[in-house]
Amino acid sequence: MRALLADAARTLVPPKGDRHGPLPPLMLVLTVVTGLVDAVSYLGLGRVFVANMTGNVVFLGFALAGAAGLSASASVVSLAAFLAGALTGGRFGVRFATHRGRLLASAMAVQAVLFAGALGATLAGHEPVGSAVRYTLIVLLGLAMGLQNAVARRLGLPDLTTTVLTGTLTGLAADSGPAGGATPRPARRILSVLAMFLGALVGTLLLKVGLSLVLGVALALLVAGSLALWRLSVPEAGWATRP
Repeated sequence: MRALLADAARTLVPPKGDRHGPLPPLMLVLTVVTGLVDAVSYLGLGRVFVANMTGNVVFLGFALAGAAGLSASASVVSLAAFLAGALTGGRFGVRFATHRGRLLASAMAVQAVLFAGALGATLAGHEPVGSAVRYTLIVLLGLAMGLQNAVARRLGLPDLTTTVLTGTLTGLAADSGPAGGATPRPARRILSVLAMFLGALVGTLLLKVGLSLVLGVALALLVAGSLALWRLSVPEAGWATRP
């Protein structure tokens, strides 16, 4: 237990000189954002995902088979937006290949702009959202989450993918002591799961007030994270350039 708490503390407050610096806690922030966005898209936009593409592919299959309450067009639009965002994230990865701090800070700044657009569309269209606003939100949020996923993949921090937990949960069980494993980074994996859970829980509760409130909280997290990372990404920060 003591080792687990120490591992969690190192993830949340990395010691000076840590090879990943402030990246792990900021990736957890993005995982919370994913939980918030999943609440918005699935509960607020009608059973469609903008972050979880596995779910979208399955929903598309269900919809094409005639399952009630699902929209094939919404799933296709979300998939297309996500792929466009991932393409943009790949370009960001090439541009900032030598500076991880600037890469993540820039990506979060672009995400903030996309979330601001989604918030503006929601406020302008009023709630509950109509078809035009719904698809606008799916596109903007899909772009943001595709970008996030591509950048997280480029950064390559173990167990901090920000949008997918299947591998994290598998590793938590398969690498555990009872399975005969060495239990590497159990606290980081647990924190990642809890961050997604927290985002989904808070997002669902805030949706009772309004979709715009959830988007506003996610936007605030992205702006704060981006500003903090720009400030920390000084030239002499070894973690920012170390692969």
